[in-house]
Amino acid sequence: MRFASLGSGSRGNATLVEEGATTILVDCGFSLRETQRRLARLGRHPEELSAILVTHEHTDHVSGVGALARRYGVPVWMSHGSRLQWTGGDLPRLECFDSHQPFAIGDLEVEPFPVPHDAREPCQFIFSNGRYRLGMLTDCGRVTTHIREKLSGCDALLLECNHDSAMLRDGPYPYPLKQRVAGGLGHLSNQQAAGLLGGIELSTLRHVVAMHLSEQNNTAAHAVRSVAAALGCEESWVAVADQENGLEWRTI
Repeated sequence: MRFASLGSGSRGNATLVEEGATTILVDCGFSLRETQRRLARLGRHPEELSAILVTHEHTDHVSGVGALARRYGVPVWMSHGSRLQWTGGDLPRLECFDSHQPFAIGDLEVEPFPVPHDAREPCQFIFSNGRYRLGMLTDCGRVTTHIREKLSGCDALLLECNHDSAMLRDGPYPYPLKQRVAGGLGHLSNQQAAGLLGGIELSTLRHVVAMHLSEQNNTAAHAVRSVAAALGCEESWVAVADQENGLEWRTI
């Protein structure tokens, strides 16, 4: 199993997860042309996509889903709540999943789990090929016991490190937006991400990637420092998926 990021941040998100003949695109917050360009950079073409999997309905995650699905006939999977909020036009094939029940897409098992975020029914995912587990957690305002249970024992983690708490506090955002980002339905800080890592089983962890970094309220150095301290590892071991360059393929 392997994974890559087309880009991660407030201006667009998309992640690839691949096993055998199955390639899943998690979210698509880029234009059709930009998605095509970023897929090509990773050696992939939209016609190779098995499915588009939606985490929630916010624009930076779904603005390109409809155009991509219609152009290439790609099935789209989302929660029932996300479907109720869908405004992206007709889709060639729409599948709704139960946010508490695993399901299969080709060679991958997908295990959704609900997260606290200011969307209708936001979910994140565990991907498994029967041997390895890849956990994904972004767009989450606080860490719950359920989230800890789901992410324990993963072989790779894609983990939101949206903001540094001090940078957000002292930064340029208006106060209501600061409250929204730091609130229980907002985004995880570096400090919260580190706290999560300190409370789950990590003995099988091979990869950790900091995701969804704020360009105004965080830096890669801040995020990496927090994650590395929590793991007790060298900072060079922690990867970052950034807005412009995403993340090259990583194999578990």
